[in-house]
Amino acid sequence: MIRFRPNVAALFVRPEGQLLVCERASFRGAWQFPQGGVDDGEDLLTALHREVREEIGLLPQHYDVVKQKDGYRYIYPPEVRVKKRKKHGYHGQEQTYFLCMLKHDAPQVNIHQKPQEFCAYRWIEMDEFDINWLPEFKREVYRQVMHDFFALDL
Repeated sequence: MIRFRPNVAALFVRPEGQLLVCERASFRGAWQFPQGGVDDGEDLLTALHREVREEIGLLPQHYDVVKQKDGYRYIYPPEVRVKKRKKHGYHGQEQTYFLCMLKHDAPQVNIHQKPQEFCAYRWIEMDEFDINWLPEFKREVYRQVMHDFFALDL
């Protein structure tokens, strides 16, 4: 039986309309949205707030969650799946995405949290998002997310 780890992901948008993308420290050239696993006993919104604080240093008062959509799944590639199954017992992830609007008075993103998940970040226009920034196994989910949240076809 295939088991999916619950995961939350944040789509951060500035008031001016730019989207936040972050470059993974462990996989240079791979840009993604802040995301992470849901801990046992944790509800999705609590997991979102924790992951955002841990990865980019923003607190819940710095943004508004305006939309939530779930059911996005991917399977880890074989070389990753073995490690992930030993660590967590899962074959892939099932993600819930949250559209988060950054408030005007929010501080800058801080990616220098410990442990450091990201080595860089950028605010981009929606149409600048490049699906090739992602590992192949995540691309279909990101295509669907960008379509569902922003009506963009990648």
